[in-house]
Amino acid sequence: MPTAVALIVFGVLCRILPHPPNLSPFGALSLFAGARLSRRWAWAVPLVAMALSDTILEYGTGRSTFSFTRGTIYATYAATALLGSWTLRGRTSPWTLPAWSLAASSLFFLTTNLAVWATGGMYPPTAAGLVACYASALPFFGKTVVADLAGMVGLFGLDGLIRHGDSLAWLEESGAETTPPRVG
Repeated sequence: MPTAVALIVFGVLCRILPHPPNLSPFGALSLFAGARLSRRWAWAVPLVAMALSDTILEYGTGRSTFSFTRGTIYATYAATALLGSWTLRGRTSPWTLPAWSLAASSLFFLTTNLAVWATGGMYPPTAAGLVACYASALPFFGKTVVADLAGMVGLFGLDGLIRHGDSLAWLEESGAETTPPRVG
């Protein structure tokens, strides 16, 4: 439970502190919750963090607290946490973490922009409108990828330090080479 609370606080802070759009490591937070918490709680961590931060960010704005797009965002993060529980539980390595981070960022990009297009407010409900929606979102995708990769390094790296006392023990368990190559 302390890990879940710490992750929720981290998630809330990542959203309420000033940052560029989409530069928030929620995909990484969701994957980490899935990898390290029981499935019973893993999916709840990103949802609680999102709900709390949405409440803070939306307070007094008069905007709707729920929309189809926001529901898609929540569902994507819950699915990402479940994905983390199926793929990363006990099987993390320096080589698989970036791949799953990119998968989480891509899932978020695909689902949320599909929801934006489907609501019909910004793009015509045509194939060309869908392409335009995804094309307009590409600059934000790069920020999501960077945030999730940095979040994976931070969360899984800190976890390795806490669990093993140093990062070399964590790398050795993963099968990565820990001694620098000889030169000359």
